Amino acid sequence: MTDKQEVERSGSGSGSGTESGDYTSEDEGTEDYRRGGYHAVRIGDTFKNGRYVVQSKLGWGHFSTVWLAWDTQVSQYVALKVQKSAQHYTEAAMDEITILQQIAEGDQEDKKCVVKLLDHFKHSGPNGQHVCMVFEYLGDNLLTVIKYSDYHGLPIHMVKEICFYVLVGLDYLHRELSIIHTDLKPENILLLSMIDSSKDPRKSGAPPILPSSRGKSAVESTKDAKTLNGDLTRNQKKKIRRKAKQAAQGCMEKEVSAEVDADPETSGAVESSLNGNVEENLSGSVDTNRLSDTDATKGDGQVSQGTKRGSRSTRRKLLKSVDLKCKLVDFGNACWTYKQFTSDIQTRQYRCPEVVLGSKYSTSADLWSLACICFELATGDVLFDPHSGDNFDRDEVYSSSFPI
Repeated sequence: MTDKQEVERSGSGSGSGTESGDYTSEDEGTEDYRRGGYHAVRIGDTFKNGRYVVQSKLGWGHFSTVWLAWDTQVSQYVALKVQKSAQHYTEAAMDEITILQQIAEGDQEDKKCVVKLLDHFKHSGPNGQHVCMVFEYLGDNLLTVIKYSDYHGLPIHMVKEICFYVLVGLDYLHRELSIIHTDLKPENILLLSMIDSSKDPRKSGAPPILPSSRGKSAVESTKDAKTLNGDLTRNQKKKIRRKAKQAAQGCMEKEVSAEVDADPETSGAVESSLNGNVEENLSGSVDTNRLSDTDATKGDGQVSQGTKRGSRSTRRKLLKSVDLKCKLVDFGNACWTYKQFTSDIQTRQYRCPEVVLGSKYSTSADLWSLACICFELATGDVLFDPHSGDNFDRDEVYSSSFPI
């Protein structure tokens, strides 16, 4: 897969069939942070009367942003999905909740390989009232698995095992519930755990951010002077500049390290400033305007990985031992066989011939997508990836593959 192909895939998330496959940016930008749009979320923010505390960003889509949160009531990590507030997004969220509730009710033993909706509520903010959904926290998605293989593909036995779990989920949706996912792709199939367990907050041993007695997060309570967008305080900046100047004047490296270690509040930032990149090491800081996360991945309940996956040998070793149990996620575009909301479904690379040709579709649309995913898992490349030209667009190229 080329760098261009990876960029084209990098921003896909919860959205309509056309939109979700066409994003080219790593974040959702600032344009939709307005009335009717996204809700600006900060690390340490609480939802539902303090029950859910935001820990980090997981991803984003055309409809919503998704956050890792700590459920203080049951002491576990969850994935918090915050929908845009405009009326049509709210209506879409309510349809999604109806489908998710139906899925959960028929899977009491949690054996159907489909994500569980744990809670839902509404949250009021400056941009309106946002429907929020709380999901079980899962692991990496299959696109991350493909990246760990360096786009060389997985052994066939691993592809077969993944497909088994996906087929269990689709069989449940199709035969028992008459539900069509309509947007099946690697980003919407999540492992139950992380490929690299050291990056899993459930196993890292690090304490979660908790709200303080004053209603602020623990991070905010210890750094009251920080600005809302996570910038350093004036005193912290002075310390960083002073230590950087000392280093430039020839201070011994160990002397600087000792001074840094003595001040835990600025230690990570000082080390970073000496390399000319302060912001990378500011854990827990998020720009409320941009909400960008260059290492963020997409989907409901997925932890950030970015490009920091270790050496090739390390990646291969981790991939060999990974637990391949997985679940289907993101039902923001799902429908029933007997009640469909749109004819424009599926991300382009996984779009079935009948939809490309404007014909009727049913559960077989998901099976076409699965076949495309199987090829991608086995080879590391997409089966269909048309490009537009001067006199034709990508849909025209794609439809020409299926002549009537």
